[in-house]
Amino acid sequence: MTRVLVIGATGHVGTYLIPRLVEAGHDVVTISRGTAEPYTANHAWASVDQRQMDRAEMERTGDFGAAVRALKADIVIDMICFTLESAEHLVTALSGHVGHFLHTGTIWTHGHSTVVPTLEETPKFPFGDYGTQKAAIETYLLQQARLRGFPVTIIHPGHIVGPGWAPLNPAGNFNLKVFATLARGEELALPNFGMETVHHVHADDVAAMFMDAIANRNASTGESFHAVSEQALTLRGYAEAMSRWFGQEPNLTFKPFDAWAEGEKAEDAKATREHIARSPNCSIAKAQRLLDYTSGYTSLQAVQESVGWLIGRGQIET
Repeated sequence: MTRVLVIGATGHVGTYLIPRLVEAGHDVVTISRGTAEPYTANHAWASVDQRQMDRAEMERTGDFGAAVRALKADIVIDMICFTLESAEHLVTALSGHVGHFLHTGTIWTHGHSTVVPTLEETPKFPFGDYGTQKAAIETYLLQQARLRGFPVTIIHPGHIVGPGWAPLNPAGNFNLKVFATLARGEELALPNFGMETVHHVHADDVAAMFMDAIANRNASTGESFHAVSEQALTLRGYAEAMSRWFGQEPNLTFKPFDAWAEGEKAEDAKATREHIARSPNCSIAKAQRLLDYTSGYTSLQAVQESVGWLIGRGQIET
């Protein structure tokens, strides 16, 4: 029985990954800061050894890496590493003490999309603190794999969706009123011509890719993979498809970004700018080829499951 440790296990992806690991026969240990429950209940959690640790505080004192190493896991999955210093701390502690290390990255490491669909090996020019930090972590981890044989695999999710949280909407932000507007057939304004792209992925598909990477350890070690649906969506196409899903005909207008932003909340306009400036559109061909990965959800299927969950709980007024 393989011992698998998951750091940050009760989030979006962990909700699906932990049951998959248990059902595959692994001995699972988790580390979380608090006592948050997974988004969806599953009996598999009853057999998980759940530990509470404050990663940030323990990294400050230099104790986190040693605590992780002391759990003696053959496989370590890090879901919540956001700085280069955090990655260096853990790698230093685990080098020579782990058989496979899997890191959760982000497609934002690419920065602006150029040639699409974007491949993992496309030169990266990230911007913004989050994308820049995650790109620095990826560079460091792959260097450790190449120069020191550190057994790392990096999984880069897109916009994660699934029951339990708000999906990135057709306006490129997280305001649930956008879905309500579409559901009622009311006019929805989109920035520019609505041709920028967003690239979703169901949390269970991300979990499935982690499982495939573990099952194909030799092929996945030293590599990065995109975890997204097979095709990205344009904002316009996304809005039109959701309108029809609600039984409405699309009722869209378009404005230059600055004019559009004047009618939106500042936080929504900022989120939209962050997303459409990147307009991700990523390929999963590498994961299909090396890991035999298959996406279980299209972008729309993943979003619609999320939206249906939110409607059922009265969080979207239709």
